[in-house]
This record gives sequence, C-alpha cells and structure tokens, in this order.
Amino acid sequence: MGHRSVQRRRVATSLTALVAAAACAATLASCSDDNDDAGSDTTVSARPSAPDTASFSGTLPSSVESLAESARAAASAVASSASARASEFEASVSAEVERANQAAERELKDVQGRGNATADVSLTGKPRSETGGLLAVVVNIRNSTDSAASYAVQVDFRNPDGKVVETRFVGAEDLEAGGRAQPLAISRKPPEPVLTAEIAKAQRY
Repeated sequence: MGHRSVQRRRVATSLTALVAAAACAATLASCSDDNDDAGSDTTVSARPSAPDTASFSGTLPSSVESLAESARAAASAVASSASARASEFEASVSAEVERANQAAERELKDVQGRGNATADVSLTGKPRSETGGLLAVVVNIRNSTDSAASYAVQVDFRNPDGKVVETRFVGAEDLEAGGRAQPLAISRKPPEPVLTAEIAKAQRY
C-alpha cells in the first residue's frame, strides 16, 4: 500500500512539471509574437539612402530663368524707347530747316579756308536728356553786320583720336542785321566713343 502511494505522488509531480513547462513555452511564444508585431511597425535603416540624382536636370530653376528673361525684356524696352525718342527728336526738325541746311552745304562747297563768318558763330552743347540720347549742339549765329545776310556753317564731329568721323551742315537764311538764329547740328553716331563738335567753316553770303 505504501509503495503505490509513492508512485502516485511521483506521477502527479511529473504531470505538474509538464504542465508548467507547457505554460512557459506558450508565454515565450506569445512574447516573441508581440515583439515581432511591434517591430513590424517601424523600419530602421543602418545608413541613410543616397539622393536620387537622376532627377537633377542641371538647369537653372524656372524662377531664375524668369527673372533673367524679365531683365532682358526690360533692357530691350529701354533701348527701343531711347531709339524712339531719338527719332522723334530728329523728326521735330522742320522741312524748312532741312532745306536751309542743304543750302548751307551747297554754299560751303567752294569755300576755301574757314570762311568769313567764324567770329559770328559759336557752339553750345544740348543735354542728351532732351535729344533722346543723341549728340546735338546748338549753333549760335549772330549777324554782326548792318544788313540782312544768310549764313552757312559746317560742324565737324571728332573722335577721341582727333579724327573727323561725321560732318553736319546748318544754315540761317535772310537773317536781319543784329539778328540771331540757333539751328541744331545733330550727330547720328553711337553715344560711345564720345565725340567733340567744332566749327569747321562759317560763311556769310
């Protein structure tokens, strides 16, 4: 009777140990699954990924290109505006003045030396802001005689080297005694290099 009792206690102890082992195994499996689920929500990279350079075009951003295009358009508009102002200024010279200038050129064609009226003529500069950017000089003519006379004047424009690069003729017809006239001599050369105007000939006739 005592021997059987001891065997029953051993069997019961063994069953208890197996149940406990099974319970621990289940707990460990559950913990492993929880850790796997928790880790699946976040991916950790050992090193940062390199940028995708295939998308780099190597060109300026559109905003910069737009600014450059605007600057070019503005410069073109300024140049066009200056050209228009210059044309308007030249057009303001009347046909009568142009006819007098042509007559002056014809009159000076056969004049030797500087002419007989250089003392009656002088030049005054005119602001480019009033001429659309053109170089223009006022030819001041004063009839110093006691009778009516006409005047023909040749204005030469010289570059910084002293070379005559342009010549203009202006005239004043039937100027009364002591009378004055102020025709314009207008250069059509570019603003640079800066030219210097001088009286080459002045003839009273």
